[in-house]
Amino acid sequence: MSRRTVSSVLVTVLLVGLISAAAFLPVPYVTMSPGPTVNVFDEVEGDRVIQVEGADTYPTDGDLRLTTVSVTRPDSEISLVEALSAWFDGTRAVYPRDVIYPPQQTVEEVERESSVQMVSSQDTAIAVALRELGFDLPLRTEVLGVAEGSPADGKLEPRDYLLEVNGQTIEDVSQVSDAIQETGVGEPAEFVVRRDGDRRTVTVTAEAAPDDAERAVVGIEIGTGYDFPFDVSVNLDDNIGGPSAGLIFSLAVYDTLTPGSMTKGADVAGTGSIDGQGEVGPIGGIQQKVVAAADAGAELFLVPAANCAAALGANVGEDEIRLVRATTMHEAVESLETYAEDPDAELPSCEDR
Repeated sequence: MSRRTVSSVLVTVLLVGLISAAAFLPVPYVTMSPGPTVNVFDEVEGDRVIQVEGADTYPTDGDLRLTTVSVTRPDSEISLVEALSAWFDGTRAVYPRDVIYPPQQTVEEVERESSVQMVSSQDTAIAVALRELGFDLPLRTEVLGVAEGSPADGKLEPRDYLLEVNGQTIEDVSQVSDAIQETGVGEPAEFVVRRDGDRRTVTVTAEAAPDDAERAVVGIEIGTGYDFPFDVSVNLDDNIGGPSAGLIFSLAVYDTLTPGSMTKGADVAGTGSIDGQGEVGPIGGIQQKVVAAADAGAELFLVPAANCAAALGANVGEDEIRLVRATTMHEAVESLETYAEDPDAELPSCEDR
């Protein structure tokens, strides 16, 4: 074998080795795949997902499924091979990591933000359902999240209704931050909260913010909540976060509090955030959620209007699942009631967007 031939073989072997090694190096992307669906009329470990105390509830049947996506965790990486595999899989998607996980956020911050969004989303969904039933709901300032290891950890809890801070009556969100700043770093702040119907006084010692030694923080996320006439809660796995189940939560609460079954035995799935006016907002991973719903046996999928174009491109059979456009919670209720009476009835369609 000539020297040139030997050199060519060595170069080829090295090149193949380098390509093989590169194929398994991490790349700055994440994958999104169809996740599990959850029937919100079911029970989780013996308890119903939608729980109501202090008001009449009514049995229902059929399935009303919230849908999820499985996303590469913020503390995990994928290889080029994994990224390419997802790229060529019609049921999965590949996104730049920075689009899903902002580089300035830590893993803990990403998870806390998701948890806060879920708390806020659930409260708003409950409020929309109750307003659809005619209830008037006063606004209130409440704790949406508590940072692990912070001064407030173990003392304040999500959904604590903030009544006073250091003797000052709380009427809006900004007052809480102002009161904590007036307390100062290293000083105790006295919170009066309502939790589970009871008035409680909690003392939390403020600490310095990580980025500003002069700014006092206690490690809580504050937002606007609602003063509900009775207790409504959602019993779900803590791993399910974010705001995208808002529409389904709202429909489930509405159906639980009204006689009869809104779906009348049908298997329905959907997604969409929801705001205080009942408007359904867009979410991520719509194609993966449609696939997840179809795989679970759902007959109909409620799609946020802004996601309709993408939903039509989901990798499902033409007649496998019906995509129904949802602009508001009220429109979704009407669509489900119409569908329950006549599955062939004309409904708002993504194809008519």
